[in-house]
Amino acid sequence: MNLQDVSLFLVITETRSLTQAAKRQGISAMAVSRRLASLEQALGTRLLQRTTRSVSLTQEGMEFIPYARALIDAETGARALFSPSTQGASGLLRITAPSGFGRRNILPLVPELLSENPKLSIDLQLSEDVVDIVGRGIDVAIRIAPLKDSTLIARKITGNPRIICASPAYLTAKGKPVTVEDLTQHNCLRLSSVPQWILERDGDILRVGVEGRFRSDNVEGVREMCVLGLGIAQLTRWDVMKEIQEGTLVEIELSDARPQDLSVWAVLPTTRYLPLRVSTFIDKLKFSLR
Repeated sequence: MNLQDVSLFLVITETRSLTQAAKRQGISAMAVSRRLASLEQALGTRLLQRTTRSVSLTQEGMEFIPYARALIDAETGARALFSPSTQGASGLLRITAPSGFGRRNILPLVPELLSENPKLSIDLQLSEDVVDIVGRGIDVAIRIAPLKDSTLIARKITGNPRIICASPAYLTAKGKPVTVEDLTQHNCLRLSSVPQWILERDGDILRVGVEGRFRSDNVEGVREMCVLGLGIAQLTRWDVMKEIQEGTLVEIELSDARPQDLSVWAVLPTTRYLPLRVSTFIDKLKFSLR
């Protein structure tokens, strides 16, 4: 298998066009087609469906993407290992993370990561959506949720339980809930994507329907309204750690249930070869959250 053909395959998957891939590589479209055919012959399977206007990945092509990236990363890492001019991690690090967690805990790491690794570039995508990291070419996805069965690889970064909290002013005016039933008497602020608050009782998951006059599609909106005394919120510990330490929010413990335990996970498309840029980022994030 020719690694240059593997690299060309990745360019095609990014451009979704043989013509555009040819322009980027400075070769003819016919040469691109021949080299792609050579790679498919070496692998014994079709990677792309071609039409006169576009190309699309076959299932085999989708499955080959993480291995193709691992092959190219391994070659780059091997060359860098023996290059005296190389310093630190290199290449483009693609990260996706929840917006609230990313702004508070990943963005502050970017200047130091770039300073310590002069040949590193970072593409950080902040979104509440769970994206297809293989199809999008993501190196690492930060997720805060119980993970379902998956072919992806997950590494735990740190614990991040949900907590219920409110501002001191709200609790002074409205009182502190003591039981789950008490929550029905309060203005509960929530994320639009989380219609119920999730708690645990005697090892069982308890989904509690809550009502309130404000909801938002991002953590920042809920947290800000909570700090302003508009109501009670359920967020994760790392979402409100700063406010609790400063005293602008107070953690609420119920007598008959507790919020669900979650963790911060680094989800990877494969661990056959973990690029230095990925392991460097994971180590930096883990250290910052200790």
